[in-house]
Amino acid sequence: GPDTFIPLAERSGLIVRLGHWVINEACRQVAAWGNEGRHMRVAVNLSVHQLREVSLVDSVEEALRRHGLLGSQLICEITETVAIQEREITTRIFEGLARIGVHLSIDDFGTGYSSLSQLRDLPARQLKIDRSFVRDIEGQEDARAVVEAVIKLAHALQLTVVAEGVETQGQRDVLLSLGCDELQGFFYARPMRAS
Repeated sequence: GPDTFIPLAERSGLIVRLGHWVINEACRQVAAWGNEGRHMRVAVNLSVHQLREVSLVDSVEEALRRHGLLGSQLICEITETVAIQEREITTRIFEGLARIGVHLSIDDFGTGYSSLSQLRDLPARQLKIDRSFVRDIEGQEDARAVVEAVIKLAHALQLTVVAEGVETQGQRDVLLSLGCDELQGFFYARPMRAS
């Protein structure tokens, strides 16, 4: 699983090449789906090592061009922790990706220590609420209060909100009642092959 091979790829120095392959493969697949009449966006996670690569934006732009895609068909995600700890690098990369039209997302929101001013300064378009809050949203009032606050904050900043880890109809119902824009998780589908 990713929790095993990603740390190995990072330690061995393969994560950057792997990351470039993932971006190219995601663009290839979106183009293939488009040729079949299925027009959608796909999200890829960026590691801190990729963010440190000077050529990251150029590589993403080349993959989009190679497969005939618009930047808006790709979402690049970084975790809240990386966004804050590597703020200068993140801002530079996010501005470059935004310039070519790529949508940007802050992943695992709520697990880091970002301030409102830091969040406001990032040119992100989407915020993903960490699954740890979603898991407890049905039975714990504090989890529900946090999610509601995050949704209101994100909407005030003109960001769309995605809830991660939705596994039950009850979680779905609560999140929709709070105005969450998009939901993802096993309630809808397990990971699957492109076909």
